[in-house]
Amino acid sequence: MRPAARITEETLAMLKSEKRILTTHVGSLPRNPKLTDLLLRQERGEAIDEKLLDREAEAAVAHVVERQLAAGIDIGNDGEQPRVGFQTYVPQRMKGFGGESQRPTPWDMREFPQYVEVMRKRGMLGGAKVFNAPQAIGPLSYEDLGGVRRECDMFDKSAGGKFPERFMTAAAPGIIATTMLNGGYFDTHERYVMAIADEIRKEYEYINSRGYILQLDAPDLAMERTFLYQDKSVAEFVKIVELHIAAVNRAVANIPPDRVRLHVCWGNYDGPHMHDVPAEAILPAIYKARVGALALEGANPAHAHEYKVLSKLRPPDGMLIIPGVVDSTSCFVEHPEVVADRICRVAEAVGDRSRVIAGVDCGFGTFAAWEMVPEDIVWAKLGALRKGADLATQRLWK
Repeated sequence: MRPAARITEETLAMLKSEKRILTTHVGSLPRNPKLTDLLLRQERGEAIDEKLLDREAEAAVAHVVERQLAAGIDIGNDGEQPRVGFQTYVPQRMKGFGGESQRPTPWDMREFPQYVEVMRKRGMLGGAKVFNAPQAIGPLSYEDLGGVRRECDMFDKSAGGKFPERFMTAAAPGIIATTMLNGGYFDTHERYVMAIADEIRKEYEYINSRGYILQLDAPDLAMERTFLYQDKSVAEFVKIVELHIAAVNRAVANIPPDRVRLHVCWGNYDGPHMHDVPAEAILPAIYKARVGALALEGANPAHAHEYKVLSKLRPPDGMLIIPGVVDSTSCFVEHPEVVADRICRVAEAVGDRSRVIAGVDCGFGTFAAWEMVPEDIVWAKLGALRKGADLATQRLWK
């Protein structure tokens, strides 16, 4: 991996691709079977050895840190190893949840029931509480920061000073509200999502205080069009996106925008995606987010063409774009030339190579036991990401 300028905790500016295309990913990475079992048992409320869980999580964090470095990742994280899911960890840290949400069957699964059978055969259903997470049943309260503190401590121990820049993920208010559904305590969705924003901001601000870039995971801004809001028109859904962006801005009000990046996706699964909301419809609302970078899918075959929208709807001045140039649901290892082509197309559309950081469509370990790409292939794909970024650098800086 080529050396890059280091960033200090006092530096507020997010790294840009000033001299070469930098690489990153979306956050979650595969967990080993022992850690997966412990996390799933903990989520089910079973008695487990918490010290053993911490030891396994710490070892797993050290492992994914070293593998990211070996693959050539510039902006890395802890792989979300201590969490059962990218957003379903929240009820373990925030009070006010209980019972079980009843999320509707997603449009893809309703229209193509044979696809559900494919997922079931893979063992992706019935593990982590993806569609039956707890629901909001009382006032929300996030008072104990012990969980996020331990996660940051593990990451610091393994990665201190090793990456040019580090990030830590957290669930955005909207995806919390659309996964852990309102059980009736809040009389409107707006009051619920804003109450979440007021509490989850404590986690955001703590992550920022530790010197990391805060990444907010917000698939609600695209995916929920075919999940919770499949009965809404595109125009109605855009109004929901605007509300959820307002909640994001409320939650990060005390954090400099150039220390926050936002990840938006249409769902981390290899289904049909025939009814996804177009990027063009939601980008104007998403651009109002008070963030310094936006991560968007670009390798997903249903959305690979939408880089063109970036030339029509240019990102706000200063906002970086992190296009997914590697797919997180396929075991194909992208050829570096394909990766380079995708990076260069986005750079041309954005009009500024320094504002493009090469990334992955979504996480490789979104939930414990929800992994479509084996770990050894994950590292090969991240290696291809690095090689493709180097090829793109040669083209863009020639």
